[in-house]
Amino acid sequence: MSSSHTVLRRAGLGTALAATAVLTAAGVASAHVTVHPDSYAKGATDGALSFRVPDESDTASTTKVQLFLPTDHPLLGVLVSPHDGWTAEVTDTKLKTPVKTDDGTITDAVSEITWTGGKIAPGRYEDFDVAFGQLPDDTAQLTFKTLQTYSDGKVVRWIEEAAQGDDEPENPAPVLKLTAAGTTSATKTQTASKSTASAAEASASDSTARGLGIAGLVVGVLGLAAGAFAVVRSRRPR
Repeated sequence: MSSSHTVLRRAGLGTALAATAVLTAAGVASAHVTVHPDSYAKGATDGALSFRVPDESDTASTTKVQLFLPTDHPLLGVLVSPHDGWTAEVTDTKLKTPVKTDDGTITDAVSEITWTGGKIAPGRYEDFDVAFGQLPDDTAQLTFKTLQTYSDGKVVRWIEEAAQGDDEPENPAPVLKLTAAGTTSATKTQTASKSTASAAEASASDSTARGLGIAGLVVGVLGLAAGAFAVVRSRRPR
């Protein structure tokens, strides 16, 4: 093997290892508490958020999750979905600035939800679902600071907020972006589902049309065959 081939192989191996290291680092960095979907329309009503909590420990399990909801821009009508094996404790807080709605003035809102009694094993994750009646319409994003407690006593504080233009912090808090109506992840998902359904309906209609066309051809061929048989039979000598 020539020296040039050896150099190329070594360069290629080095590039592959570097790429693998980058991907591995990205995977580790992304293993933090997140909120799904990651965006919603401002003032959206009757929706739900799912908070994904991964267990990053090699030996300890996650035994407690504390989620802090913003009170300067509160979520109204918060409800916690039952989660097998976990008990949820909900804390309400009196708002400094009451929120006026069509149904009246809201003076209290949920400020903290604590899940205990369950267990997230190492290398696993669980989703904790929270429904809301209405999101605020006077801010561009909502930050949900979260504390994750492990069975060995370690507490990971997912509370850091990234400044505009800075890289993601080491322990970022889940952030929900609030956008103009029609540009949220949830809306895009619904649009994609409708497009898929429309495509399926079009495909079904096309299949039906093809089936009817083939059936018509078959009937026509059978009719021609019957006619030919009748002609031949009528010409036979009696």
